[in-house]
Amino acid sequence: MPAYTIKPLVTAIAVNTGGRNGHSETTDHSVSVNLSVRKEMGGPGLAGTTTPEHLFAAGYAACFGGALEFVARQHKKDVKGSVVTCHTSVGSREAGGFGIAVKMQVAIPTLSQAEAVALAEETHEKVCPYSHATRGNIEFSLEVEGL
Repeated sequence: MPAYTIKPLVTAIAVNTGGRNGHSETTDHSVSVNLSVRKEMGGPGLAGTTTPEHLFAAGYAACFGGALEFVARQHKKDVKGSVVTCHTSVGSREAGGFGIAVKMQVAIPTLSQAEAVALAEETHEKVCPYSHATRGNIEFSLEVEGL
């Protein structure tokens, strides 16, 4: 088992059977989803199923939102009512295989545009674990809206 360079506070464990046309579930049963490849990707696109990209988008949006709140508290700023929307796309890479691209939209109605941009950029650059994990590995764009 590899040594962590972090001091783990919590570890989530998920198990998948059947890949993209299967089932994923966390060992604590808090998440249980059926998956199917979308028709746009040549799959069955079964109703009532999701994709890894949907799960990634939901997780990244939640993580970024929590990190934004953390950064705001450090700066004694109010970000109540903020909305984080994560668009996650999967597609072919020029080098072969597949890749992910993320467009993160952050709306902070309580701060000026300049303050909102500064907080969102600090969140992305210094705090959000998903941002740290993906930096340099995926296409990423950040759109911020303040007052």
